[in-house]
Amino acid sequence: MKMPVKDEYRLVDKVKLTLRVNYFSSIFAIIFGFLCLYTLNINEILPYAFFGFGVVNLLNTLAFKLHNNITVTYNITSIIGLICGTFITLYSGGINSPFIFVLALIVFTGYVTTKLYGKIYLYLNLTIVCLMYLETLPAYTFTFNAVPEASRDLFSLFSILFSVYLLGGVLGKNLLKAHHNLYKSRNEIEKRIKEKETLLREVHHRVKNNLQTVSSLLSLQSRSIQDEKMKNIIKSSQNRVISMAMVHEMLYMRDDLSKIEYKSYVQELSEFLIRSLKGADNKVKLNIDIPDIKLGIDTAIPLGLLINEAITNALKYGICNQKDGEISISIEQGEENGYELRIGDNGVGFPDTIDHKTTKSLGLKLIHNLARQLKGSIIKDTTKKGTNYIIKFYEVGKHFNAVA
Repeated sequence: MKMPVKDEYRLVDKVKLTLRVNYFSSIFAIIFGFLCLYTLNINEILPYAFFGFGVVNLLNTLAFKLHNNITVTYNITSIIGLICGTFITLYSGGINSPFIFVLALIVFTGYVTTKLYGKIYLYLNLTIVCLMYLETLPAYTFTFNAVPEASRDLFSLFSILFSVYLLGGVLGKNLLKAHHNLYKSRNEIEKRIKEKETLLREVHHRVKNNLQTVSSLLSLQSRSIQDEKMKNIIKSSQNRVISMAMVHEMLYMRDDLSKIEYKSYVQELSEFLIRSLKGADNKVKLNIDIPDIKLGIDTAIPLGLLINEAITNALKYGICNQKDGEISISIEQGEENGYELRIGDNGVGFPDTIDHKTTKSLGLKLIHNLARQLKGSIIKDTTKKGTNYIIKFYEVGKHFNAVA
C-alpha cells in the first residue's frame, strides 16, 4: 500500500536529519579525539573512545546506502553513542564530568525519531546516570579520571562546545529546516486537496446537470407518445434518473464530497415522487424515521434507486385508486456498517404468489437486484397491511457495480 504523501515528507526529513547529525557527530568526535591526544595530553581511553565512535558511526552512516533502513542506522548510532559516551563520562570525572550532557542528546534525538525510542533511551540514560552516582561511592569506585588536572578546564570547555554545537548548530538547525520543509509541504498538500475538492465538486455538478438533461429529454419524448403504457415506462425511467441526480446535487452542495446526509435525501426524493405521481394536492402521508447517518455515493445511489422503486410501486399499485394513503420509511443502524431499511405502504398489497422471479414488473425485479447489490437481503413483511419490505444492507466498497 502506498504511503500517504504527508508521511513520505516526514520520512524524508527524518532520514536527512539523522544522516546530517551522524556525519557531523562523527567528524567532531574524531576532531575531539585528536584534541585529547595533542592538546589536552590525554593518552588513555578517552581519545580512543572518540575515534571508535567517529569511525564506527561514519561506517554505519555510509552503510545506510546499502540497506536503506533509517531505523537500523539510528539505533546503531544511539547504541555506540551511549556506550562511548558512558565510557568517556566515567573516565573524565563520572557524575561530575561535563561530558555527561552528551548523553541527553541521545534522548533528544530519540524523541525526534519516535516517542517510543525517546522513552527507551530516556530510561536507559536515567539508569546510567544513577549508576554513575553509585560509582562515586568509595565501595563501588572502579574508574579513574583520565583527564590531567591541568587540562580539565579545557576539556570542560571542549565538551560543552561539543554538546552545544551538536544540539544547536547541527540538530537544532536541521530540525528547524525539517520543520520548515514539513510546513511548506503541508501547505502544498492542502492546496492540492482544495484543488481536487473543487474539481470533484465540479464533476458532481456536471453529472447532475447531465442527468437532468437526460430527464428533460425523456420528458420531451413522452409528450409525443400517445400510448399510456409507454408514457408510464418513460416516466419511471425519468424518476430513476432524477433519484441519481439528487445524490450528485447533494454532494456538490455540501462540504463533505464523499457522503450525503441520507435523511434529507430520502425526504426530498419521497416528496418529489409523491408530487410527481399523485399531484401537488395529494393527501398521502409520509412517515420518515431515519437517524443522522451519512452514506457514500456507492451506497446512496443503489439504495436511492431501491427506495424510488418501492415508493413508485406503492403509489402506482398500492394506493393507486385514492389520493390519501400512508408510506413509511425507516432506517436503523446495526453493527459492522450494517443497516436495516423498512419501507412500505398501507395500500391493497399484492398476493404472496407473485415474486420478483415470476413477475414481469421491472420495479419489483429492481428492488431485489438492488438489495443484492447492497450485499443485503430482502423479505416481505406480511404482518402489516399493504406492501412492506425489510431490507438489510451494508455500506458497499468504492467501486460502483452496475445493476444486474
